[in-house]
Amino acid sequence: MDATRNLSLLKEYQIYLRVEKGLRPLTCEAYGSDLKIFAEFIEERDKVLLTVEQQDVAAFLEHLRNHGIDSRSSARKLSCLRGFYKWLLLDRRTGHDPTVNIESPKAWKVLPKSLAEPEVEEMLERAGMAASHPQAKATALRDRAILELLYAGGLRVSEVTALSTGDLALDAGRVHVRGKGDKERIVPLGRIALEALETYLNVGRPHLARISSTPKAVRMQADAPHQNSTRMFLSLRGMPLTRQWVWHLVKMANSIASPHRLRHSCATHMVEHGADLRSVQRLLGHADIATTQIYTHVAMEHLKRVHREHHPRGKRRQDTANAAVRETAQAVAE
Repeated sequence: MDATRNLSLLKEYQIYLRVEKGLRPLTCEAYGSDLKIFAEFIEERDKVLLTVEQQDVAAFLEHLRNHGIDSRSSARKLSCLRGFYKWLLLDRRTGHDPTVNIESPKAWKVLPKSLAEPEVEEMLERAGMAASHPQAKATALRDRAILELLYAGGLRVSEVTALSTGDLALDAGRVHVRGKGDKERIVPLGRIALEALETYLNVGRPHLARISSTPKAVRMQADAPHQNSTRMFLSLRGMPLTRQWVWHLVKMANSIASPHRLRHSCATHMVEHGADLRSVQRLLGHADIATTQIYTHVAMEHLKRVHREHHPRGKRRQDTANAAVRETAQAVAE
C-alpha cells in the first residue's frame, strides 16, 4: 500500500514538472529516477513520502555514501528532494520540509576532469583530415564541426543535437542555445569553430540533406514525424543525430574524452587563461554561480603549477629538493 501511495504521488509530481515547470522529458525522467530510489529506501523504513523526517533524509545520504555514490551524484539527489518537498509544501500536502538544514555533500571537492590543450588540438586536427569521397568528406566536415562546437562553446550534448540551422548566426559569430528547462542563451564562438561550421553547412550538410530526399529516407522520416528536417547535424541517412551517436563520435576521436569532458575542458581552459567566473557561468548556462565556482579550484591548481615552474624561489626549492634526493641516493650507493 505504501508503494502505491508513493507511486501515485510521484506521477503527480512528474506531471507538475512537465506541464507547469516546462522541463524536458529527459530532465523529468532523471528526477523521477532519483525520487524512486528515495521512495524505495524509505519504504524499507516503513514510511511514505509524506511522513519522511529529517533523519530519514540524512540516513538516505549516508546510505548513498556507504554504497560508493560520489558526492556530486548525492548532491543532485538531495537537490531533487528539495524541489519535491517544496512542491508538497506549496500544494499543502505536507506541513514540513525534511530537507531543511540538511547539509549538501561537498560536490565541489570532485574536480572536473578535462583534457590538456594539446590533446584537444590533436583531436580536432585529426577530425578535420581531408577525405576524397563526397560522403566521407561530408561526414568528416560534420564531425569536425561538432567537436569544435562542443569545445569552443562548452555546449551540452543534448544542446548540440537539438540545434537547428536557424540557431547559428555566422555573421554575428554566435549560436542560439536552448538548455536545461528550455532556458535560452547566446553563446559566442571563435573564428576556427565558425569556419568549421560554415564549411559543414555549405559543403557537408547539403550532401547529407540530399540523402534525406531519397525514397528510403522519406519513408523513414514518415515513420518519425517528430524529426525536424532543419536540424543542423544530420546522419548518413539524413536524419537528426542522437546524443548516443555524438557520444560515440567523441570517443572515437579520443578514447578518454566525452562530450561532457570537452565542456569541462572549455571552461577549465578559459579560467586558466584568465576568464572570470561570471562569464564562464553565462557561457555554460549554469543557473547558479556555485556550480561554476568549481573551476576556481582548477584555476588554483594551474596557478600553483605555473608558480612552481616559473617563480625563482619556487623553482629553486624544487631544484634543491632534487639535488638532495640525488645526494642521498649517491650516499646510499657508496
